[in-house]
Amino acid sequence: MSSLSVHDHLRPVDADLPDGAYRVVGTADATVTLLLIVDADGERIHSGEIWTVARGDLDGFERVDRPDGTRPVGRVGVSLLEAAYWSVRAFVQQLAAHPLPSAAAIALVLAGSVGQRAAPLPDLAFGVSILAGSLGLAYVGSGRLS
Repeated sequence: MSSLSVHDHLRPVDADLPDGAYRVVGTADATVTLLLIVDADGERIHSGEIWTVARGDLDGFERVDRPDGTRPVGRVGVSLLEAAYWSVRAFVQQLAAHPLPSAAAIALVLAGSVGQRAAPLPDLAFGVSILAGSLGLAYVGSGRLS
């Protein structure tokens, strides 16, 4: 098989690899490195299984168009919920790790939100306070504050 490059996709026809679709993730003079991305059932996977194949053994493969693979809706939903959980958890842990900047940012958001009843300031001041506090929370929660 000539002119393989990274991001090409192959499927084993007569090769000693599990059935599925593989993405080329590395090329060298004598070998090609493949990542399994779609299993034998046509389902998209993230197994991390990497195989190194000698260029001479590539006759046992066929090129395929970019395989889509399917993901069941339930699995996509669970994945999104897990990602949201871990994002919120990491955000809260960063806020807890830096209590003074977090408290200052929260104070700015609260001052902008309820300060209109307590202080006769222009609306712009309250808007700036909410914006500054929100940006401060995002900065502290992002983990960039060290």
